[in-house]
This record gives sequence, C-alpha cells and structure tokens, in this order.
Amino acid sequence: MSSLDDPSQDGKPEAGGSQPAEPAKKTSRAGRDLPAAIAVGVGLGAAILVSLLTVRYVFIGIIGVAIAVGTIELAQALRRAVGIKVALIPLLVGGQTMIWLTWPFGRDGAMIAFAITVLVCLLWRLPGGAEGYLRDITASVFAAAYLPLFASFAAMLVPPPDGVGRVLAFMIGVVASDTGGYAAGVLRGKHPMAPSISPKKTWEGFTGSMIAGIVAGALTLSLLLHGHAWQGVIFGAAIVLTATLGDLVESLMKRDLGIKDMGTMLPGHGGLMDRLDSLLPSAVVSWVLLSAFV
Repeated sequence: MSSLDDPSQDGKPEAGGSQPAEPAKKTSRAGRDLPAAIAVGVGLGAAILVSLLTVRYVFIGIIGVAIAVGTIELAQALRRAVGIKVALIPLLVGGQTMIWLTWPFGRDGAMIAFAITVLVCLLWRLPGGAEGYLRDITASVFAAAYLPLFASFAAMLVPPPDGVGRVLAFMIGVVASDTGGYAAGVLRGKHPMAPSISPKKTWEGFTGSMIAGIVAGALTLSLLLHGHAWQGVIFGAAIVLTATLGDLVESLMKRDLGIKDMGTMLPGHGGLMDRLDSLLPSAVVSWVLLSAFV
C-alpha cells in the first residue's frame, strides 16, 4: 500500500533501510487502461475519417485488413483454447472476396462468395480425417459468417452517392453507444445486466448507451442523410441493441474459451476482435435500415 493510501506511511524508507514497495498500477473502474484505450480509439477513428473524406473506397480496404486480422485472432484463440482448427487460408481468401465483391455486385457478390468459401472449407478439411471434422467445419462456417459476411454489409454502405454519410451514421452510432454505456456504467452502474456473461455490463450503462445512440441516430440521419428524426431514433435504438448483443455474444464466447481477450494487438482494448464485436452485427442492421430509410 502506498503512502497515499495509508497515512502511517510518509514515503520514508522502512526500518532496516528497505524502500517501500512500488504502488500497484491502477486501472479505471471499467478494468482497462483508459489513456491507452482513448489513444487507440482516437487513432482508429482518425484513420477511418481520413479515408472517408479523401477516397471513400479506401474504407473498404480498412474493413478488409481489420477482418483479416480478426479472423487470425479468432483462429488462434480457438486453437489455443480448445484445439479447434479452422480452415484459415480459405477463410482469409474467401473473406476478402466477400468484402471486395460488394463493391461491383453488392449483396449478391457477398452471398455467392460466402457460399463458395463454405464449400472450400468443407474440402480443405477433408485430408484431416474424421476426428473433429464436424467441430472444425462448424467453427469455420461460423467464422466466415460472423466476420467477413457481416463486415460485407459495412462495405455495402460505401458505394452509394451518400456513402460517406451512411458510413459515418453507422460508425457514430456504434461509438455513441459504446461511449454512452461506458460513461454511465462507470459513473452510475449498480445493477448487472448479465452477471453470468459480462459482470461489468449494467442496466445503467445500457440506458446511457440507448440515450447516446438515439441522440446520435437522430442527428446523423437528419443532418448527414436528410432523413427524418424519427427514423434516426429507430436507427439509433437498433444500433444500441445490436452493439450490446455483439458485446454480450463475444463475452460469452470468451468465457466459453476461458480467455480474457481475443488478442493483445490494441493497448487498452485487447485484440482487434474485441473492438469488432459491437460493429459486426450493427453493420447488418445499419445497411438494412439505411436502405429502407434513405
């Protein structure tokens, strides 16, 4: 205990000439290195914003890189924790195909590439024999759907003439949900939302997410996409629900695997997969609602 915690210690050497122990490095109430987390978040946001305001199709490339890294992280976590061997090379190649085919062919391109990826995964695993075949193939198909297929809906936000506004509405909605939930949870969080899955997620935090997400949705749809405020309210609420679902699903996955984070790439966050959890399902809902509203 440091002298700031214990009045009996004034920072002087203890009896016998030994120095007091170094105080333990403190983390935020949310259990993360907050300065590092903020720095990483600002850096990622800046890269996305620059791509959108210069050559917006570069954003598809950012999606492609993020999904490739996330796929590798998931594959390594599955193999390290429970010995599951996904068909990594077909997933990486097929994942990029899904994402990039959305540019000229939209939804049809992504779905055809997904179907072909699944077929290749089935063939790729054949030489490994019967033991664990169904387990490995199930994980491979799940990874193909959860990462590149879901991410393809984010890529489909880019090509329309108002694509920059669509991507910003999607990204701002997710960031507002995460930030509102984090702030409300740290300041007011008392009632766990799903204690057996994510003990630090509270109903107060969810309320903060919902308020921030609805406000962000109403503003972005009305100001960036010339939609109606009521459409923005629906959009924001839907983003909060899917972002929260994505966070809970990945928390459950990590508990099942017995790991804390999917990786260590991003200081204060964990792995890239730990940042994609709320974005991936929200991309699907964003594309559906924005296609209907604007």
